[in-house]
Amino acid sequence: MNTTPQARTVGFQAGERNVFFHLLTACNLACRHCYINPAQHGTATLPLETVLRWLKLFARPRQQTNLILLGGEPTMHPDLAIIIKAAKAMRFAVTVDTNGYLFHDLLDKITPQELDYLSFSLDGPEPAINDPIRGQGVFEVCTANIRRAVAQGFNTSLIYTASGMNIDHLHRMPELLTDLGVRRFFIQVIGLRGNPAKIRPKGEVIWQVDPEHWLSVVPQVAADAARRGIHVIYPKVYLDPRESFQCAGVVAENFFIFPNGRVYQCPLCEDYPIHSYEIQDDQLVHREGLNEDRFFSLIIPEGCVMNRLLQPDNIAYQADGTPLHRISCCLLKQEIRPITLQDKAFEGFCP
Repeated sequence: MNTTPQARTVGFQAGERNVFFHLLTACNLACRHCYINPAQHGTATLPLETVLRWLKLFARPRQQTNLILLGGEPTMHPDLAIIIKAAKAMRFAVTVDTNGYLFHDLLDKITPQELDYLSFSLDGPEPAINDPIRGQGVFEVCTANIRRAVAQGFNTSLIYTASGMNIDHLHRMPELLTDLGVRRFFIQVIGLRGNPAKIRPKGEVIWQVDPEHWLSVVPQVAADAARRGIHVIYPKVYLDPRESFQCAGVVAENFFIFPNGRVYQCPLCEDYPIHSYEIQDDQLVHREGLNEDRFFSLIIPEGCVMNRLLQPDNIAYQADGTPLHRISCCLLKQEIRPITLQDKAFEGFCP
């Protein structure tokens, strides 16, 4: 019997629906890699009534839709508990992504049955690594609230955004996750949008991780976590030579909603006013013109056309001009499940 956890690519499925809803852009932290761009995304906190109307635009009671509630920091929204309950009533599968501060006593206002996943962001195995990225004291607050959520029976997951600042500490995370009782782990690649896209001061650590470094670290850490009983999901950043490129914007339905009404299909585009849709008078309106969705079907040697256009620095070329690696769609994932889960069907989307 094979006792080595095996990675597999989770391809896009026709009819798959994922809604990433930014309820606000305000946050109590100032993470160095924050992708929120208030000039493009707005600064409003959406009123409860607006949130409920917008949720109805994307609800499909007879078709599973994964809803990820985001900010800023979503637990800063005073009506988050009501929003979660309303979304479940609309038949969404609901995840909340939080920095760990859990404002407004969220865990006392909802039950584990009302929330599919509570996902915490942490970017280091100790304060010395995490806090220079996310803020002083964040590690202690976040891990304490993870323990509390686990003790209360919530399904918890942890997101680690790997960058040049912390990838060499990623191997220490499986032990921490085991201690915390977290059973689902997302390793996320840094995106050059928001703060990371701004001009870096001289001597600043390079955000992006080169292909060789990524491939030598991430799959091994994922396998280690899976051996400890943790379900691991990480981006399929680089395609193997025989793999075909697919864009999620063509195959599946993915919507990234911001408080100013912009609705993107590709997260790489969020720093620019090229969104496919916008919400006008509580209606989802497709925008005309040269917007993101006009590019999704283009086939190029580099793979993802939006990556080639917007952040080409992570593409290296051979002497003949062909790319060393093709970049996959940013939403394409790989997963490694613990041995006991290897034969079970994959359920849901991994944000």
